Amino acid sequence: MEKGMGAKRQDPARIRKRNAGFAAFFISGICAISCGVVVSLLQERLGFDYAMTGTLLSMMNIGNLAAGFAAAFLAGKIGMKKSVMLLTIGYAAGYLIMASSGWIALLMAAFFLAGIGKGSTINTCTILVGDNSENRTRGMNIMHGCYAFGALLCPFLISAAGLISPVFPMAALGLCGLILWLIFAAAPMEEKEKEKKKGTDWSFLKSRKFWILTGLLFCQNGAETSVTGWLVTYFKGSGILTGNLSTYTVTVMWLATLAARMLFAFVFPIRKAEKAMIRMSIGCIVFYFGLMQAGSQWPAILLLFAFAASMAGMNPTAVACAGQMTSVASMGIMLPAASSGAILMPWVIGLVAEHAGIGTGMFCNMLPCGGMLILSMLAKKERERVK
Repeated sequence: MEKGMGAKRQDPARIRKRNAGFAAFFISGICAISCGVVVSLLQERLGFDYAMTGTLLSMMNIGNLAAGFAAAFLAGKIGMKKSVMLLTIGYAAGYLIMASSGWIALLMAAFFLAGIGKGSTINTCTILVGDNSENRTRGMNIMHGCYAFGALLCPFLISAAGLISPVFPMAALGLCGLILWLIFAAAPMEEKEKEKKKGTDWSFLKSRKFWILTGLLFCQNGAETSVTGWLVTYFKGSGILTGNLSTYTVTVMWLATLAARMLFAFVFPIRKAEKAMIRMSIGCIVFYFGLMQAGSQWPAILLLFAFAASMAGMNPTAVACAGQMTSVASMGIMLPAASSGAILMPWVIGLVAEHAGIGTGMFCNMLPCGGMLILSMLAKKERERVK
């Protein structure tokens, strides 16, 4: 429990909402990151080629994008609670279909549904935690730390489940998705009558700050996903890391992410968000450039850890900067629009790598890193302008 909390913060309903966001995002970390492992299991079991594997992953990203826009629309029509219950069942439905069917059409639908579950969970948890934390930046860092902890656990959980049967990992993830849905079902999310009558407020679309933060998150998503998606291939291709060691690079990233987010939440609290994002952006540029120059395993691992730690606070801090603009509608636009960076940059890297080599392709990731710095500086100027 945070010290110095006022009476408003101690309201049991607010505490329940915030804690529901923490718990649901922890489970989402397991379900979302497991998707990359599950698709490889399906590839081995059903004999898919790389094109079909990539198609399945793309379906999840499409579902993630669609979820945000659907949440923004449905919340104004049927209310937040009903829209959350309708959309977040996607994790459970998607993984249970994967466990029970090998039909390509059904598997594509299953990955789409899992993407719906992922996107709607991100939106809902952001609102539950952001609106019910005394310190928004700390709350968002704890929430994303819960996600990182779930992401760390997912490989071990899938390995244990795989010892029972080849389809049990998907069934276990379906159960996790059901637990997540039940957490939201128990959380108080009823809107006030006046908010229902008022309808959806779209005024945030006129805010320069909103679009600066959306662009910042677009760059952050692109830079982070490019590293998690391509670094193992890059390390293997360049000979920096070989064998089983190369497969643990994502574990290194999530360890750094979890450690950094907990430090930001409890030890070094962020007081001036825009200045902190500028420093984090500089760290990302410096450490990523160093990572691209590394020629042996230990410097590469240390620089990867430093890069991930620098990146860790960017997303929760940027979302926290949205302040009073945080709503189902605003998150339904901001987060899906930003997540398109996670689709674009890995594609760009693959395209460049095909023609100029994996090293050149990976170096392209300096572009979103530089974009984060520019947009962080613009966010600082915008804050000073509106004072």
